[in-house]
Amino acid sequence: MCTVTFIRSADKIYITSNRDEKHWRSSAFPPTLYPFPSGKLLFPKDGDAGGTWIAAHENGNAIVFLNGGFVRHQPMPPYRKSRGLVLLDLLDSINPVLGFKLMTLQQIEPFTAVIWNTGQLFECRWDGAKKHVTELNDSEPHIWSSVTLYDEAVVAKRNSWFRKWLQQHAEPAPAGLLHFHQFTGDGDAHNDLLMNRNGQVFTVSVTQLVLTDEGTHMHYLDLQHNKTFTQQLIVEKSMASRE
Repeated sequence: MCTVTFIRSADKIYITSNRDEKHWRSSAFPPTLYPFPSGKLLFPKDGDAGGTWIAAHENGNAIVFLNGGFVRHQPMPPYRKSRGLVLLDLLDSINPVLGFKLMTLQQIEPFTAVIWNTGQLFECRWDGAKKHVTELNDSEPHIWSSVTLYDEAVVAKRNSWFRKWLQQHAEPAPAGLLHFHQFTGDGDAHNDLLMNRNGQVFTVSVTQLVLTDEGTHMHYLDLQHNKTFTQQLIVEKSMASRE
């Protein structure tokens, strides 16, 4: 829930996420298809609360979360529901952005949601008091770093790494993006994309969604157990056409 990139390349959308977590958190379960009232969802499941940080719907929508809104906040538990379960609530609908606007988020910890919604890209932030919705240009690449872990200077440095990588990769491919998310940095383990802060907080996985009109491929790198998983979700045409 801590570093996310978005790239459109030809007829594909690439959304890639590094999950940085505390050492005491349980391992996540690999990507699986789950039935929901609105249809099938594909996601890796959090081992503690049962939610997720990244997921795709068979209607073609997808969401990835980052911790925090605009600035680092002071956690004030107990919260009413985990953010990972909020993500699933939003995706379990025809229009997640509308769901975000209508959802009651009091007593929910601040988050940033990157939402691919009926062919449009949105950034939805909850700062703990107010919702903020921004439609983004999906023809442009984007990168996000969680404000709970990275200050403005580090975020700017990571943005520059991404721009440099894009200049060197005119036609991005899934494998190249996964490589970027694992090996980019300047040797500072605290702030490289694959980060490790003295074994207390570190990158536990890299997850990538490859979205097309036909379906979604999810690639999941479990860095804790050195395992790789791939799962596919076919887009249900009747659902997509309703949108």
